[in-house]
Amino acid sequence: MEILVAAVGKLRPYYRAAADDYARRLKRYVTLHEREVREASRAPTPAAQVADEAKRLEAKIAAGSAVVALTREGAGWSSRALAAQLEHWLIGSQPIALVIGGSNGLDPSLLARAHSRWSLGPLTLPHELARVVVLEQLYRAFTILRGEPYHKGGER
Repeated sequence: MEILVAAVGKLRPYYRAAADDYARRLKRYVTLHEREVREASRAPTPAAQVADEAKRLEAKIAAGSAVVALTREGAGWSSRALAAQLEHWLIGSQPIALVIGGSNGLDPSLLARAHSRWSLGPLTLPHELARVVVLEQLYRAFTILRGEPYHKGGER
């Protein structure tokens, strides 16, 4: 299985170190790709900014991928629910593209294209930290599916 994490912005060193740690761990389970696009900071409006970023994000997504948009308005999956969703994606055996927007979120056109919408919760997170959380939760989901001891959450 292949998972792409397509994100707006470059990670600062301390986020990069955490992301690299989880990416290394994930190699046991999946082929993971991270693709970054630059933030469109010179766009005249926030709408123009997210539209420009969406075009560049779209260019990173392979044809036939199931697109999962990270958005506050998405489903708030528990770690076990994410594991179940991951298992569903594995059975579907198509590439997965997790898309993380920049400071102004994702363009409506990209949200409309998404097969699923995932929310990390109602908190406002820096998009850099959101990427680290996504990678950690993917790792956690794989360990749940494999019955490995990493996940100690009380949820059922």
